[in-house]
Amino acid sequence: QVQLVESGGGLVQAGGSLRLSCAASGRTFSGYHKGWFRQAPGKEREFVAAIRWSGGITYYAESVKGRFTISRDNAKNTVDLQMNSLKPEDTAVYYCAATLDGRVGALGVYDYWGQGTQVTVAS
Repeated sequence: QVQLVESGGGLVQAGGSLRLSCAASGRTFSGYHKGWFRQAPGKEREFVAAIRWSGGITYYAESVKGRFTISRDNAKNTVDLQMNSLKPEDTAVYYCAATLDGRVGALGVYDYWGQGTQVTVAS
């Protein structure tokens, strides 16, 4: 069974930091690009960050650029999201996902999704 499992969510004060991790199992995900998305209550799921399979090329939503950092360890089949200077508007359920499609900012191209982890930023 192919699984992506997120961890590291929680409650943090504004200005604080959290590190999310996504572990993959059931397959190697060799060649897959990885992304993080989030969904706040009453809003659509939106792109946060992505990293290509090779070369370490990263992409970020404007709203998180300079505050969030995505990284991956292909040997361990993991992808992390370091979130600094958190704001109340970052509150959402965060999902990791995997795709072979190069359009890594597009939600619809992702084939595998985790179950999500809640991030709550208190003001």
